Formats: sequence, C-alpha cells, structure tokens
Amino acid sequence: MTEQILSDTDRALGFTIPSRHARGRVVRLGSSLDTILSAHAYPPAIERLLTEALTLCALMGSTLKDESGQLTMQTRSDAGVVQLLVCDYRGGELRGYIQYDADRLAEAPEQPTLFALFGQGYLAITFDLATSGERYQGIVPLDGETLAEAAQSYFVQSEQIPTLVRLCIGRDATGRTIAGGLLLQHLPEGEAGRERLHTRLDHPEWEHVAALGSTMGADELADPAIPLETLIWRLFNEESEIRVLASTPIVRGCRCTPDHILGVLAKFPVEDRREMADADGVIEVDCAFCATKFPVSAEDLTPVR
Repeated sequence: MTEQILSDTDRALGFTIPSRHARGRVVRLGSSLDTILSAHAYPPAIERLLTEALTLCALMGSTLKDESGQLTMQTRSDAGVVQLLVCDYRGGELRGYIQYDADRLAEAPEQPTLFALFGQGYLAITFDLATSGERYQGIVPLDGETLAEAAQSYFVQSEQIPTLVRLCIGRDATGRTIAGGLLLQHLPEGEAGRERLHTRLDHPEWEHVAALGSTMGADELADPAIPLETLIWRLFNEESEIRVLASTPIVRGCRCTPDHILGVLAKFPVEDRREMADADGVIEVDCAFCATKFPVSAEDLTPVR
C-alpha cells in the first residue's frame, strides 16, 4: 500500500483567542505560488522577495470581510534595484509581479537588504471595499530588515493595532517553493469599550500572544505536511478557547482574459489604437503578471489567431 502524503497548501485560516482579545491568520502557498513565479525567470533574490510579498498579500487580503474587496500592495523605489513590486488579492485570487534592474542587481550582494533592493523605498497598502465603495491606504517606509517588519509598521501607524507578522520560505520534497505566513493582532474587546493598547502602560495579554507567535519556526510554517489547524493548536493549546474560522482557498488569479483586454482597448479612439499597432495592424498586449501575450487587430478589435 502506498503511503498517502498530506499536503496542506494554498489556503488561509483565521482564528480568534477571545480571552486574549487577539485574532490571527495563517497561510501557506504551494502550487498557486509556483504558478506565479514560473511566469518569469526571476533571479533568486527577486524570487524570494516576490514570494514574501505574495505571502504577506495573502495574509492581509484574506482578512477582508468583503469577498469582492481587493487588497493591493505596491512599492515605490528611489534608485533601488527593484523598480516596481505589485501584488493584489481579491476573493482568494492572488497575483504579483516585480520589475527590476538586472545590472544593478548584479552589483548587489547575493542576499541584498531591503535598502539595497529599494533604496529609500516605500510600501503602499490599499484596501478597496467593493460593497461600500470605500478605499483605505497606508504608506510606510521600507526601512526595516524585512517586508514583515514593514507590514507591522503599517498596522501600528495606520490602524494603531499591535501586530506580529512572520513570513517563512521552504521547499517540499520535490524542490518546489513553499511559503508560510502568520499574522497576529491585538484587538479591543468587542467593537468598542476597551482602550487601545498604546494608551496603557502595560499589556500582558498582547505580550503573551506575541511571545508565543514568535516561537513559530520556518520549518513549521513552510512545511506542507503540517495542517494549518495543527499550527494554531501548537501555539495556543493552553488557552481556554480558540475559535477557528472558515478557511479560504487561494489560487493564482490573473484578470487578463481576452474579453478584458478587448474591453480595455475598445476605450481608446481608433487613431490611438492604430498608433499602438505594428506594421500588420496588430496590437500585442503583454500581461506583466502572467506573461501572456494577446495579439489583437487594431481596426476591428478581434483576437488574432
């Protein structure tokens, strides 16, 4: 009999710890991550950066209660190796892309710091809520050691919520990249009636939760053989109650369908479309996210076979 090997990847799982006024989320990416990375032949340092960004995006995006809402993460760089990093999450669909300067990367250390990659860079995190039409954005400097530290700064500065973020990368038995993430947050008791953490001199509840979360190792977060429920239990099994929420499946999602491309091009005047076209009258649209090319006739806006 062949032994069945458990592989728990490509989903996010939320939980709350009522007695500690805390909530959390764990995520693990496998095939969805592999599909995104395989669209481009990224060098190791760039691939690792995008992997961390995608994991962070999935962690934060899966906290959205509005299933039609979208989380977008985008960097701004000043004379850095990375010219653009953008990831977004919507309804369990994840995508991301990095544009970088290959010559400058060749001059950087083998394991470059965030400063080497971005210079005086910034991370913009935007929540678009489709149901209400509201948009929230926070911008934090990329002056820490990792993207996880930047995310923690975002929550402290923009939302005044003490937060712990851990991002880990590993490999499965086949050598495929596996990434895991943990998000822990301290919350007021209920919707109102309890002071925010920064207004008090001590906060043993949050210190306890954060200390336990910090013990989570990369070998656990990025191990597809360990169910996400088991990770939560290992961290907080001594708590009086842990409420595990419904899990969210995650897939690679790109919105570059032929109909979408045709709809975008149709908004341009015919003269503009002719200028975009090549000598054969064809506009070739290249999706940066998934590296798919869409040749379209500039005159009648039909896909070219």
